Amino acid sequence: MELSILDIQGKDTGKKVSLNDAVFGIEPNDHAIYLDVKQYLANQRQGTHKTKGRSEVAGSTRKLGRQKGSGGARPGDIKSPIRVGGGRIFGPTPRDYSFKLNKKVKQLARKSALSYKAKDNAIIVVDFINFDAPKTKDFIAMTKSLQVADKKLLFILSEANKNVYLSARNLPSVKVVMASELSTYELLDAKTLVLTEAAVSAIEQTFKA
Repeated sequence: MELSILDIQGKDTGKKVSLNDAVFGIEPNDHAIYLDVKQYLANQRQGTHKTKGRSEVAGSTRKLGRQKGSGGARPGDIKSPIRVGGGRIFGPTPRDYSFKLNKKVKQLARKSALSYKAKDNAIIVVDFINFDAPKTKDFIAMTKSLQVADKKLLFILSEANKNVYLSARNLPSVKVVMASELSTYELLDAKTLVLTEAAVSAIEQTFKA
């Protein structure tokens, strides 16, 4: 797949970039995508939920009735889970939701997500992105020039750029990441991917294996 390379004013530079079919043109594997997104979301969970069992709630341990002679079962203490204000039966306890996922499955998921975006013509390639100073107004002007201002965007850079990151930080529909930090969730969550020419090479170098 071949795409024209634009500048940040949205003008065609006359150059083209060929997207590697081994990364941007595979048959997507939906199950690999599901597993990778599931792991991403699981890793976001704090797992700090907690309720008190009968041994943890405050309450007297005195006997609530006579041992014998009532004609019914012997009553437990006031902290019993079947009583109002008692402990919780099988309540949630702190836990770690993360789980292991093989590296090849993750790579397959990311390549599948990139292939979906390429198939939907949702990829824009620019020659480079840089600002002399952090300025959100300049970043918004760039998205308007690229005709993607009304979409949820993921900007992918080949290396960290503080001015670009700070310029986009206050925009709720824009996220800036490096090619080495790509996640399947972020790729699918964005409507359009904006890649620098160097980022295309970095992605292909990472995922072509």
